[in-house]
Amino acid sequence: MAKRPTTQYVCSNCGFSTTSWSGKCPACGEWNTLAEQLTPASIAGSVAHGQRLVSESVGVSVKADQPRLVSGMKEVDEVFGGGIVAGSVNLIAGQPGIGKSTLLLQLAYAVAAKTPVLYISGEESLHQIGLRAQRLGTLRNELQLATSSSADDIAATIAGGEYKVVVVDSIQTVTCSAIASSAGTVSQITNSTQLLTLAAKQSNTAVILVGHVTKEGAIAGPKVLEHVVDVVLQLEGDRYGGFKVLRAVKNRFGSTDEAAIFEMVEQGLKPVDNPSAALLSERQVSDGSIVLATLEGTRPLLVEVQALVNPTSYGYPKRAASGFDLNRLNLLVAMLERRTKLKLADQDIYINIVGGMQIREPGADLAVCLAIGSAAKGLQLKQNSVVFGEVGLSGEVRHVTHADKRLNEAKKLGFDGGIGPQQKTGKKLTGLHGVSDVRSALNHFLEKD
Repeated sequence: MAKRPTTQYVCSNCGFSTTSWSGKCPACGEWNTLAEQLTPASIAGSVAHGQRLVSESVGVSVKADQPRLVSGMKEVDEVFGGGIVAGSVNLIAGQPGIGKSTLLLQLAYAVAAKTPVLYISGEESLHQIGLRAQRLGTLRNELQLATSSSADDIAATIAGGEYKVVVVDSIQTVTCSAIASSAGTVSQITNSTQLLTLAAKQSNTAVILVGHVTKEGAIAGPKVLEHVVDVVLQLEGDRYGGFKVLRAVKNRFGSTDEAAIFEMVEQGLKPVDNPSAALLSERQVSDGSIVLATLEGTRPLLVEVQALVNPTSYGYPKRAASGFDLNRLNLLVAMLERRTKLKLADQDIYINIVGGMQIREPGADLAVCLAIGSAAKGLQLKQNSVVFGEVGLSGEVRHVTHADKRLNEAKKLGFDGGIGPQQKTGKKLTGLHGVSDVRSALNHFLEKD
């Protein structure tokens, strides 16, 4: 009797199933929608031959908890939530050339001083990894290297329990022998990740996976990849220069508010002690230049917001933003047009966040509005102050978190204070000039040079 197939191909568009793959779905005619899945019969067989689970109380599980693996790289440990948790599966993603492999090789080198670490690469040879380690100054005999693209071999190595930390670079190059599709497909990424996760949990080994991103910047592969892993970290920044920011997108063992700031040097990624001073070191005070007090996680950061406003040469004015969300810029421009006396309908508006930083928090709204008003009228800030605050569609300036941290960071760098939302409750902040709406902020704090 012929053996029944254990996998089938199901169309993600119409749900049609077949035992063989084809580029085009025979039912709905869509291309590249057939994905490999386990058959209901194989799942039922697994249930029938499974064994009952052995449970224990939550108190016992807490007593058996192990201390986190602290690498010694303070900034990275804080993003992880205080260190790497034993048995966790962590995913680090970022653009090509941003420094993912560099950062993980430095991290593996630091952890190898205290516990056995294995660095597995499916993209480079051992010689290539060794040359990079030599360039970064991370040569350590305790750090073991291996090359493999087999998820089965990697899982068997993890399950052996010989290593406490295993780095896999990258998950898109790993293939599972039970799946016939090529590396990087949805089926391979899903099944390989689940296989490595199972081995990590059984052996209590911390696994760090490197993930690729799409051209839009999202993590490549199925969304289930982010659901399966315990921690998702994103390495962002300009690959050609500027600062690199490592932030947590998901963290089951800690906060997602922390961020680490690095700069790329010849010896790898180096933590930046005072990024605010570095970002403002070449600033020239002029119209259209405003210093924003923002937050990277819980860390205050001062960056320069530059605006340029010119009469448009075409019928449709252009809006462009570097380091700031373009949709948010269009919203703020529409609000300024409606709630203030600024006439921007026939003006090209350009916004730039200096240093290659990506600003996402709403607290940057007021600084962008003042920069646009300053550039449109050729005015400057009356005071040597930083700016922060969220702006609503009615033009009101709304409360933002950690105003005290922003003001303290400003005073450290020689600013007199800050311009932000009015305080209604709580302790009065020294040096804060409160504003209720954008129009009053433009009228009271901008003047001619």
